[in-house]
Amino acid sequence: MVCCERSRVLRGMKFLIIFLIGLDLKAGVVALTILAEARGEGKDGMAAVACVISQRAINRGITPEQVCLQRKQFSCWNEKSESDLQHLYKSPMVGWALYLEENIEAMNREKVGYADHYYSTVINEPYWAKNKKPVARIGQHKFYKLRK
Repeated sequence: MVCCERSRVLRGMKFLIIFLIGLDLKAGVVALTILAEARGEGKDGMAAVACVISQRAINRGITPEQVCLQRKQFSCWNEKSESDLQHLYKSPMVGWALYLEENIEAMNREKVGYADHYYSTVINEPYWAKNKKPVARIGQHKFYKLRK
């Protein structure tokens, strides 16, 4: 119980620091990505996006932060900077996004079939999804495992 309480206090402190002095890009890029990509999809949808970030980091041998900031990987970062996305920290889902960021390496990626790609079904199917079978569908996102 003490461990869980301490974790909750630390998350709250991190949010307070972000709110009061601004976001250190390296410390919050994963949470910002999750918020930008899936804040309207609830906890399961946000966790699924975190799983994809985690899977890509494993596949590529880089950090989750590096995955998020790779060119053309997440539409929320296309032609955007961290300051363009800071408004997302006012989202009611910010606590969950920060929790996912802190626990990104412990995500159960099996829940999304070890997917390394996804897209929102509110847009046209991207070229890379043509003739591919999704491994999961959560909310308005379809998930795919493209790397064998």
